[in-house]
Amino acid sequence: MYDRIKGFRDVYPGEMAARREAIEVLEGTAGRYGFREIATPALERAELWTDKSGDEIVEELYSFEDQGGRHVALTPELTPTVARMVVAKQQELSKPIKWYSTRPFWRYEQVQQGRQREFYQTNVDVFGSAEPEADAEILAWAADALTGLGLTGEDFEFRVSHRDVLGGVLEAYEADVDVEDAIRAVDKSDALAEAEYHDLLVEAGLTYDQAAEFADLIAGGDLEEVAEFADAERVDAAVENLRNVLAAAEDFGAREYCTISLETARGLDYYTGVVFECFDSAGEVSRSIFGGGRYDDLIESYGGQPTPAVGVAPGHATLSLLCQRAGVWPEEAVETDYYVLQVGDTRPTAARIARELRERGHVVEGDVAGRSFGAQLEYADSINAETVVIVGEQDLANDEVTVKEMESGDQLQVPVEGFPGDHERPTLADLE
Repeated sequence: MYDRIKGFRDVYPGEMAARREAIEVLEGTAGRYGFREIATPALERAELWTDKSGDEIVEELYSFEDQGGRHVALTPELTPTVARMVVAKQQELSKPIKWYSTRPFWRYEQVQQGRQREFYQTNVDVFGSAEPEADAEILAWAADALTGLGLTGEDFEFRVSHRDVLGGVLEAYEADVDVEDAIRAVDKSDALAEAEYHDLLVEAGLTYDQAAEFADLIAGGDLEEVAEFADAERVDAAVENLRNVLAAAEDFGAREYCTISLETARGLDYYTGVVFECFDSAGEVSRSIFGGGRYDDLIESYGGQPTPAVGVAPGHATLSLLCQRAGVWPEEAVETDYYVLQVGDTRPTAARIARELRERGHVVEGDVAGRSFGAQLEYADSINAETVVIVGEQDLANDEVTVKEMESGDQLQVPVEGFPGDHERPTLADLE
């Protein structure tokens, strides 16, 4: 026996059917907004991450030297990859660029609730628009996708903030503050005791009194109070932008899911403007369901022309936890429309019936293991077959087949030449 690697999961058909249904909701919603699907490589040059975050990030990557001597890594996130793709064809692409994709990623980190070392995300991004409507459309897509899964406003909330509000307030202190370190401390604040949180702010350059004052100020979430405290153009502009995004979200139908939360920071350095995270309103899922935000400088940092961008990336593991908690996760079971059961030497007729039902778009199985009548019927039940079509030698001698509804147990003999006939989805009611 071989054990699977820690942090990697096997997904069997029942669970996969539920995951596929959820993915189709996410992707179908993206398609209706005009986002176009892309595919991206699993392997990239490790420099995509080390050049921006330093060599120490290698500890978090699945990286190695390939046979060509290149330092490569399994992609831990999509944003650098799509940035590279935009740069490669920036002059050819119509703006705004609206892309989505669903795929796995890999990070060598501690396994925890909602996070494995291999995980799946659906990424949705807009490139080429700095307007508040682009941020609002990302929020609206996320809200429509979640409600499309059966969730309601009582199940989740979007905590929305702006990085320049935090940065501008920190700069208002007459101290040598490492703004990015302080913002990373804010990003961790939910998981820390107050004293630990304040200690990180002090390490970033604030005094203890300033750390306590700053923490209280942003916890209040009062935009007017924050703007008055900072008295800076940067904060005024950020507050105005945040309000404009929320106003557009109102028109797009997503404002009801949004709460201003200045303690929402997003820890990655490339975020530049509005940021948000989705949380379980009941608090049973201990971490954010997903997050996103604006990253206007990233394309330029990868060698492209200045290109504003905003995006979001729901992780499927945490999203499934939320849906399961709310009782709306799709049933983890396989579904089969018809099972064509053979008794004796009836394969040509059974195969013809199966083909014609599949041509109508139905899920159809038949016997490929030479099993007995009872074993086939038991198997049909195990795959949740709705209807069994029994093609037996005795029935065929009478030019008939037997159609059996599995739930009720009712069955009917019908002419073999008339099945499935003109019926798109023949049932006993159609055939009587």
